Amino acid sequence: MNDPQAYLNGHWIPAVAAAIPLDDAGFVQGATVAEQLRTFGGHIFRLEEHLARLHHSLDIVGIDPGMTAGEFAAVALELVARNHRLLAANDDMGLSIVVTPGTYPAYATSAASRPTVCLHTYPLPFHLWAEKYDRGQSLVTTDVRQVPACCWPPSLKCRSRMHYYLADRQAAASEPGARALLLDEAGLVTEASTANVLAYRGGEGLISPRMEGILHGISLAVAFDLAAAAGIPTVERDLSVDDLIAADEVLLSSTPLCLLPVTRINGRPIGCGTPGPAFGRLLAAWGELVGLDIAAQARRFASRPAH
Repeated sequence: MNDPQAYLNGHWIPAVAAAIPLDDAGFVQGATVAEQLRTFGGHIFRLEEHLARLHHSLDIVGIDPGMTAGEFAAVALELVARNHRLLAANDDMGLSIVVTPGTYPAYATSAASRPTVCLHTYPLPFHLWAEKYDRGQSLVTTDVRQVPACCWPPSLKCRSRMHYYLADRQAAASEPGARALLLDEAGLVTEASTANVLAYRGGEGLISPRMEGILHGISLAVAFDLAAAAGIPTVERDLSVDDLIAADEVLLSSTPLCLLPVTRINGRPIGCGTPGPAFGRLLAAWGELVGLDIAAQARRFASRPAH
């Protein structure tokens, strides 16, 4: 079979046929717990950690998917084995795990269902970030704030992301190509849309906002591990926008892109306005960890034909 496959509610189906009913709570309310993973050399990166976070999120929401972490892992590995062979040599893919509560009772057109569980893969959209390893990413603060902890815990990984969408629209309207830098209600830095934010100061090390106020990024943990192995101190503390602007370097960490340098915030350059040595050192260490040149792979497949 030469078409990508997906796993939906216990069945292997063509990915193009994967769909949820219109009365699914994930569609009606955006009540969706999700994890985004990627492969390196065809191998899923940090699968165990992603699945632990998935089950933590499911516990918060109160969804029992009817699958253990081991069963999720087996499906994920089988799915990647089926679909990775369809890629060009040295290309890699993203893997999405999505769980919803199932039927939304008020819209129900059938009997109550079990939770919806879907796993699917997709070509990594390297074109979105390939050039930014060299020229950096711009961030802009907006009127949109991070969802406060009284709505849901920061450690919940979910798809209810209207605030990301609105914040990114404002950021791009202010500066084309910019992404949103999200602040909490006190004006402290939390994260960027779909990425953790890190500062680097030569006399202090790699600095993250306090973990209790942000999503526990798998890639953030990798960045801290690589920094520690390189003898770079790691710190958690409150960060203001001015702290970021005054930093030697600012980085974004997320699963698909690993690390990106931030070179401008609200129109002001970070450091010299170009990617700095700490970024280069950590990205190179990440490449050694996974066995490939991360930026070179992104550049190579940035113009991959659409599937």
